[in-house]
Amino acid sequence: MIYLYGSIVLTSYLTLSFKVCEKYQVSIFQAIVFNYITCVITGSIVNGAFPINAEVLNQTWFHWALLMGVLFISIFNIVGMTAQRISVAVASVANKLSLIIPVVLSVYLYHETVKGWKLFGVILALIAVVLTCYQPLNVSDKKNDPKGNWRYLLPIALFLGSGFLDALINHVQQTYVTVENSNAYLISGFFSAASIGSIYLIYRYSIGKQVFLMKHLLAGILIGIPNYFSIWCLVKFLKQSPWQSSASIPVNNMGIVLFSSVVAWLLFKERLSAINWLGIVLSIVAIYFIAFGANI
Repeated sequence: MIYLYGSIVLTSYLTLSFKVCEKYQVSIFQAIVFNYITCVITGSIVNGAFPINAEVLNQTWFHWALLMGVLFISIFNIVGMTAQRISVAVASVANKLSLIIPVVLSVYLYHETVKGWKLFGVILALIAVVLTCYQPLNVSDKKNDPKGNWRYLLPIALFLGSGFLDALINHVQQTYVTVENSNAYLISGFFSAASIGSIYLIYRYSIGKQVFLMKHLLAGILIGIPNYFSIWCLVKFLKQSPWQSSASIPVNNMGIVLFSSVVAWLLFKERLSAINWLGIVLSIVAIYFIAFGANI
C-alpha cells in the first residue's frame, strides 16, 4: 500500500504547488515545461541511463507513451489554471471526478465486475466529488462574468482529459508494461511532454511573450521530481494492487481529493462550506465501499 500512499501524497503536492506558484508569481507554463525536463532527468537517474533508443522506438507501447506526453502537458496546464482561478479543491476534485471513465472502460475491456456495494461506492464517489467541488458564485464573480458558467469549462476539460489519461495508463500497464520496461515507458511519456513544451516555450521566448527567470526553473525542479515519482507510484500501485483496476483507480483518486482538499483548507485557508464537508465525508464512505464492497 506504500505505492498508493505515495501516489496520493505526491499528486496532491502537485496541485497544491500551483497555489505557491501563484503567490510567488511564477509562470505556470514555464514551471510545467521545466518540470517535465526534470522528470526526464530524474527518471534517467533512477533508470541508470537515458532509456530512449532505436530499440525503444519500435516497441508497441512507444506510441502510447507519446500520446501520454501530450495529455500530461495539456492536463497539467489546465490543473494549474483551475487551481489558481478557482481553487485547489475544485482542481483536485474535477481532475479526479474522471474516475468514472477508467471504471467504465475496465468493465468493458477487462470484464471486471462493478456491482452491489462496490457499485454503490462508485455512485457515492461521484456524488461526493460534486459536493466537494460545489462553489456558488459570489456577487463580484457575477458582475465580472454575467453568464456565470465559464469557470466550469476548466473542470469539464479536466474531467475528460484526466479520465482518458487514467484509462490510458491503466491499459498500457496491464497490456504492455513489465518490470523491465516500466521506467522506459514513463520516461518516454515525460520526454514527449518535455519536447512539446520546450518547442512552444522557445517560440514564446522568441516573440517576447515569456521571460526566463531563475524562479521559474526552480519551481519546475521542485514540481518535477515529485511529479515523476507520483506517476511511478501510480504504475507500481496498479501493478500490485490487491483490487481490480475498477476499484484501485477510484480509491487512489478519492484519496487525492480528500488529502488535497483538507491540506488546502489548512495551509491556504480555502473556505469549505457545509456542503463541501459533506462531500469529504461521503468520499471516505465511498472509498470504503469501492475497496471492500465486494466482501460485504
